[in-house]
Amino acid sequence: MDTHHLDNVTTTTSVDITSEFRHHDPTTARINNGSFGCCPASIMAAQQKWQMKFLKNPDRFYFNTLKPSILTTRHLIKSLVNADHVDEISIVDNATTAAAIVLSHVTCSFFNTTFKQGDVALILHHAYGAIKKSLNAYVSRAGGHVIEVPLPFPLKSNEEIVNEFKKALEMGRLNGRKIRLAVIDHVTSMPSVVIPVKELVQMCRNAGVDQVFVDGAHGIGCVDIDVKQIGADFYTSNLHKWFFCPPSVAFLYCRKGDNVSELHHPVVSHEYGNGLAIESSWIGTRDYSPQCVVPEVMEFLSRFEGGIDGVKKRNHEKVVEMAQMLVKAWGTSLGAPPQMCSSMAMVGLPPCLMITSDCDALMLRTRLRECFQVEVPIYYREPMEGDVHPITGYARISHQVYNTIDDYSRFRDAVNKLVNDGFTCSVFSK
Repeated sequence: MDTHHLDNVTTTTSVDITSEFRHHDPTTARINNGSFGCCPASIMAAQQKWQMKFLKNPDRFYFNTLKPSILTTRHLIKSLVNADHVDEISIVDNATTAAAIVLSHVTCSFFNTTFKQGDVALILHHAYGAIKKSLNAYVSRAGGHVIEVPLPFPLKSNEEIVNEFKKALEMGRLNGRKIRLAVIDHVTSMPSVVIPVKELVQMCRNAGVDQVFVDGAHGIGCVDIDVKQIGADFYTSNLHKWFFCPPSVAFLYCRKGDNVSELHHPVVSHEYGNGLAIESSWIGTRDYSPQCVVPEVMEFLSRFEGGIDGVKKRNHEKVVEMAQMLVKAWGTSLGAPPQMCSSMAMVGLPPCLMITSDCDALMLRTRLRECFQVEVPIYYREPMEGDVHPITGYARISHQVYNTIDDYSRFRDAVNKLVNDGFTCSVFSK
């Protein structure tokens, strides 16, 4: 086994990391697990077996195998996130699909006059772009008013988030308006920070917000999830980002009693009207294998010390360690303190790179990929008035079990070479 691995595999495990991820491009430092996740070779093999079960005898698979297999997955997810009942768990394609389910239900509440024109939906400014657009497409079109909660970055503490959220709640209730929905990230995508979801959900309850939807796209396998402690009406998370499933599969938790019978999958199939979980289990002929391999994923995780909790803990510790190594090498700083990092961390880039726009950030990301074989997202942070030599570019580094020290060293050395060569984004863009 590669001795450069960051102690992801303990001496007691039989998992061979190099073998499980041998399909990864060996020439690339892949420190962007956050975008697309990863799938071990053993899970890919399990997926192919599930696919063959269908292809060998589709009728038998449909009538005898599919629903019981998805029910098994739902039971496993129920236990992992501490839901009360398996009926609270539906398996869907991804977090964006889950958002469509919740938001279409909210839209109906506007159209049937349960909600009034001008009633409010809150969302974090740093929410994932597709979710922000979904909120506007569904809620704004139905007559709702969307308020984005501004969040400072870089962040120093949870209190900064709490204070901004409190202001947004107060704004949402001005002139007798009612806040019907709050969409709260568990881990924001870009910039990436862990949000104090339990505290924000409780603030929503105290403020009389009707429904709370937690977008935990990065949640399962990355941070702790206890849906009862979090207390939201809805929680979704992708299983293909940090939970080793093949793409694409996610779960949607809907707290029992919260008009669950009125929720429907956006694809209307023969199962329409049989409850969201059953509707979601069949949306027409397609590949359901990603939804069926969760038992095999649990077996894979059991080979690591501490199982899923051990993997989460080590990924967090290692991404912080590598982030601190990078900011020390570049004389910069983290975008958030270690306790606000998950398995991802925001690392300040040298200001002399002169990142002045989102286009610059994308251009630098492309240059790192094409010239140095480093895959990492770059975030542009607009400087505030009065900033002196501000850090305007941050790299979002991830750590997953396949990563090695060499991945981060290559990134460090690539940036150092750009700096030593006098590279700037402004010059290159011309």
